[in-house]
Amino acid sequence: MAKSKTIYVCQSCGAQSPKWMGRCPECQAWNSYVEEISQASAPSTNTARGLGRGESKYVRVTDGLDQSQSIARHATGLQEFDRVLGGGLVQGSFVLIGGDPGIGKSTLMLQMANNLASQTGQVLYISGEESVGQTQLRARRLGARSDNLLIASETNLETILELATKSRPTLLVIDSIQTVFLPQLQSAPGTVSQVRDCAAKLMYLAKTEGITVLLVGHVTKDGSIAGPKVLEHMVDTVLSFEGDSNHYFRILRAIKNRFGAANEMGVFEMSQTGLREVLNPSELFLSERAENAPGSAVFCTIEGTRPYLVEVQALASRTNMSMPRRTTIGLDPNRVHLILAIMDKHLGLDLYAHDVFVNIAGGVKVQEPGIDLAIAAALLSSLKGEPISKGSCFFGELGLTGEVRGVSLPEIRFKEATKLGFDRFCIPKSNQRHLKEVAGDQNKWISSIQELRAFLGAPRQTQKVKNANANQHHPDRHQ
Repeated sequence: MAKSKTIYVCQSCGAQSPKWMGRCPECQAWNSYVEEISQASAPSTNTARGLGRGESKYVRVTDGLDQSQSIARHATGLQEFDRVLGGGLVQGSFVLIGGDPGIGKSTLMLQMANNLASQTGQVLYISGEESVGQTQLRARRLGARSDNLLIASETNLETILELATKSRPTLLVIDSIQTVFLPQLQSAPGTVSQVRDCAAKLMYLAKTEGITVLLVGHVTKDGSIAGPKVLEHMVDTVLSFEGDSNHYFRILRAIKNRFGAANEMGVFEMSQTGLREVLNPSELFLSERAENAPGSAVFCTIEGTRPYLVEVQALASRTNMSMPRRTTIGLDPNRVHLILAIMDKHLGLDLYAHDVFVNIAGGVKVQEPGIDLAIAAALLSSLKGEPISKGSCFFGELGLTGEVRGVSLPEIRFKEATKLGFDRFCIPKSNQRHLKEVAGDQNKWISSIQELRAFLGAPRQTQKVKNANANQHHPDRHQ
């Protein structure tokens, strides 16, 4: 009989230790070690055989480059989902999707599985969190009525593999990987050992049988996918389903993709009958924008290869507190603090006497520095109390010395904004060589933040700031 021993495994990174520790020395996570029983056994036959079929062999990298041997893709019936994947699900691929509870992962998977079952053949949907009756009720609400869509409620991986071998589906959906277990392992479902070994067997199924496997994964409190990092390294594609439960739209992002571009984005709208695709997200994010409202500016951002417009809202409210508030939503707060310091230094504004609130309308998150100029424009508009002229769009990065730096792909941003009726642009001067075809007296090419103030009109300075600036130019007055 194989000898077993007790070890402690970190649930965040998979590190092992013979004794319990409060903090993992590998990933620095606190209270992440869980006791598990390790049983020495012979190597798995699947592991020993590897992922190939028959005898081991090698091929030249130039072999099989003709179109007839290209990798087959299956269209899911959802254009936004196919965009993120790079054109559809690759046959035999291994995909992981994660998201917050209640965000709509199971809804998206069931809709996609129904579309694929109607087009390509049988699809097997395994739910470890719902019974068959509950899954059928949700399928009826979503209008999923394909005869090729097979559903089951099972958590034993051996039974799941038997069902997959028997039905030979085009796609196998596991909802979720944290509920699946192997009876040979003594640890509980969802632990590092169970998740790692179950994912390894499912990967072997995908690569040897040509069955596309899609795993749904839970997320931790900080938003990362639960389980060991080896799970994300093992799969071909990692998708993140994001959104706020208080808003009606959801964003699907590709974090890792071996068969397409990473950082692609797809937008869906939640409704009573399921998720609906948003083919033009710019119109969605600007649909409720108020006209003639101070503190509102428009920026064109790019996610992967997709450009879309977002509304940047800023509010500067005077305060008597010694430490004014700085609140940001959808932006890096350190980036906003940097912009405030640049404006205070180079424009002579009394931002130290104002509470500042900056928000990306609709709950979108923007990380690229090209939004700096739009944030500064919205803040100047709020301080002045006058709205930015209709049809204006801003993009540019601010430097610490007050210069305005160029952004990447300005042609794509310009075309997206022009398509939606924007005709007045404030653009970095360094991007002028990329937009030689852009004409019109309303466009402004700027190289410093002072030119942005001239473009919008400067807010009035307080007497205290005027005196401080005068003393800087006349140092003899201090004597």
